[in-house]
Amino acid sequence: MTLDAPTAARLLVQARAAIDPVDAELLLLHVLALPRSWLFAHADEPVSAAGAARFQALVARRAQGEPVAYLTGSRGFWTLELAVTPATLVPRPDTELLVELALARLPADADARVADLGTGSGAIALSIAKERPRAQVVATDASPDALEVARGNARRNGIGNVAFRAGSWLAPLAGETFDLIASNPPYIAEGDSHLAEGDLRFEPAMALASGVDGLDDIRIIVAAAQAHLRPGGWLLLEHGWDQGDAVRALLREVGFADATTERDLEDRDRVTLGRWA
Repeated sequence: MTLDAPTAARLLVQARAAIDPVDAELLLLHVLALPRSWLFAHADEPVSAAGAARFQALVARRAQGEPVAYLTGSRGFWTLELAVTPATLVPRPDTELLVELALARLPADADARVADLGTGSGAIALSIAKERPRAQVVATDASPDALEVARGNARRNGIGNVAFRAGSWLAPLAGETFDLIASNPPYIAEGDSHLAEGDLRFEPAMALASGVDGLDDIRIIVAAAQAHLRPGGWLLLEHGWDQGDAVRALLREVGFADATTERDLEDRDRVTLGRWA
């Protein structure tokens, strides 16, 4: 360590000129493998040349829009720490509403069968399975790489009541029925300008966009779900802020009862759900 080695504080000042201050802290602490509390007492300590170079390289990548979760390889969701890769969407806090609504319909003291469609990193399936250990959860995904990430997250978090199936949506679940089906499918319209901006440029396109109005995959799920739900079973779908009316209409058209849309913390339509009568 040389006497003129940059301090953590100096590195953060430089990084904050290029990226969000919170992102800068997360990246530096990732490089140093230290908790955030370390910064309060040790920000004036020098950082090795190798550490500084690695941090600056990550800052440059973040400044180009690469998600922090891909740079660090992990993201917290619900009560779990999940590995994420470019094969999976980055789990977002908004999706925790879907987990919350699912848990409210799954008694803790009863057996249940749950399906998570398009599981990605496993965020929804694993969060439900951890909170409801008596539930048997099946998670599907069309991406073998995503399923490998999800399986690793199950092992990493010690969750054993989830089975993983390869295939699109409900296709791997022939002949099976469930008490609850949940999904955070693609729901952005193809050609939406946001797909070419920021973090979304780095996330898997197949997990983001779905037809000219963003609803193609939701239509597929709604049409097929009724054959896989037990009487009184629930279908829960995350979607875009302006799609609540359309998704409720899709549910009602095929016979779902009690179709309602719940709003996220920013008071935007986020999850629509219905009960199979």
